[in-house]
Amino acid sequence: MDDQTDLKRGIKAMMVENLMLKVAAEDIGDELALFGAGLGLDSVDALQLVVALDKNYGLKISDPVQAREILASVNSMAAAVHQARSG
Repeated sequence: MDDQTDLKRGIKAMMVENLMLKVAAEDIGDELALFGAGLGLDSVDALQLVVALDKNYGLKISDPVQAREILASVNSMAAAVHQARSG
C-alpha cells in the first residue's frame, strides 16, 4: 500500500469520526464531491474539517477560496496534505 492510499484512508476515517458521518469511511469515494449533492456536507462541517486537517496533518487553511478547492474531495485534501509535507 502506498503513502497516498494510506493518507486517503486516514482522511476518510478522520472525516467519519470528526463529522459523525453516518457512512463508513470505505464508502466515501476519493473523487466524491463532499459538499452539495455529493456527501452533503455544510459550512459547519467545512469548519470542522479545517480544524481536523490542522490538528491531524498540520495543514493550515486560512483562505476561503483555497479552502473551497482543498475541501472539494478526499483526493484534493490528500494532495494538499502531501504538498504541505513536501514543501
